[in-house]
Amino acid sequence: MTSQIVTRFAPSPTGYLHIGGGRTALFNWLFARGSGGKFLLRIEDTDRARSTPEATEAILKGLTWLGLDWDGDVISQFERAPRHAEVAYELLAKGKAYKCFSTQDEIQAFREAAEAEKRSTLFRSPWRDADPSTHPGSPFVIRIKAPQSGETVIRDQVQGDVVIKNEQLDDMVLLRSDSTPVYMLAVVVDDHDMGVTHVIRGDDHLNNAARQMMIYEAMGWTVPVWAHIPLIHGPDGKKLSKRHGALGVEEYQAMGYPAAGMRNYLARLGWSHGDAEFFTDAEAKEWFDLGGIGRSPARLDFKKLEHVCGQHIAATENAALLRELEAFLSATGQHALSDIQRQRLSDAMPHLKERAKTFPELLEKAEFALASRPIQPDEKAAAQLDDVSRGILKELTPQMQNASWSRDDLETIANSFVEAREMKFARLAGPLRAALAGRTATPSVFDMMLVLGRDETLARLKDAAE
Repeated sequence: MTSQIVTRFAPSPTGYLHIGGGRTALFNWLFARGSGGKFLLRIEDTDRARSTPEATEAILKGLTWLGLDWDGDVISQFERAPRHAEVAYELLAKGKAYKCFSTQDEIQAFREAAEAEKRSTLFRSPWRDADPSTHPGSPFVIRIKAPQSGETVIRDQVQGDVVIKNEQLDDMVLLRSDSTPVYMLAVVVDDHDMGVTHVIRGDDHLNNAARQMMIYEAMGWTVPVWAHIPLIHGPDGKKLSKRHGALGVEEYQAMGYPAAGMRNYLARLGWSHGDAEFFTDAEAKEWFDLGGIGRSPARLDFKKLEHVCGQHIAATENAALLRELEAFLSATGQHALSDIQRQRLSDAMPHLKERAKTFPELLEKAEFALASRPIQPDEKAAAQLDDVSRGILKELTPQMQNASWSRDDLETIANSFVEAREMKFARLAGPLRAALAGRTATPSVFDMMLVLGRDETLARLKDAAE
């Protein structure tokens, strides 16, 4: 019987949740959820100088917006420091580690001599095999005894077998002279104690795996399955940076991309399942596997992101989409919807969502449903309301008053009106859009009339005509 799959996401709280970190979290979440396993969250806050509560909160908010729920409590790495030190002393007792009394000056002198003699500058401590009776009473660090010959093989599910010559590994410090644990020790102890079976992380951690394996093997612990995923690059193929645009997950939320679209796009960024580009969470969980992750860096493509997000907006059920829109307004500090705006937006949703790629686009198209009288047309729309156009609206309005307010009836009245005046329908549609929405890009004028209702429509036409 195979054990339950347990993955983790372990960010450092030194800033926002990076979009690459969001994708790493997503891969871990999909792999765990798709197998009925656990997805755990650990905040690696051992760097007290750089870690902040605000950054931790930003990470939690980013994950929550992305829809990545975790199992159990959030683990603080800093709070587990006594456990990390305990393992260092256990390795010391087992003879797998040793006390090193070398000072920083001695280590620097060793490296300078090695460099001058053109040999490896990897520090070799004279205390590795020293008799404990010779130990001074001065401060010491605890170092692991690294293997000095042979090879370490990282069996990676993405990168394949990666071979490291053991002569390239130094006797890594586990515990500093002030008894604080180093990151490498903390990560291994936490992953073991949390029962993590698969470590899915960026390939910038690949070299760390060989050093971390020394601790697993010295403690007699099972080494997790490694999967080191390539980083995300910008459209120009260079490492993602601010010059390429948004880096933080919350920036994508503020730009109005739907969370489901972000999950779909990020999943597809470096992983594939056949030719599938658009898929649901359920499909992603079912399909996701480590073998589908490519070795080459993925490139961020905003056009593809918008295309996928547009498909998700179109596919989302109207009531759910309205809830997401309201959450977007709240997250970006905009006014909440009034009851009448909410009702009109709900009625308008089928006419809005087919062509919008982001929530701001959708809200722009929904302006007719959100605006209140008197409608203030923008510059383009105002140009549609010259004296002739206002005259046209003044003539049309009385004819609309007797309509049954069905789409067929409204279309019939409008078409008869333009035919009688030998006009093209576009000559009428422009002023109607300006009167009803104050915009030139809107849903169909008849869809707007049906959403607004008879009284509101006629009142807006009358306002514009006057």
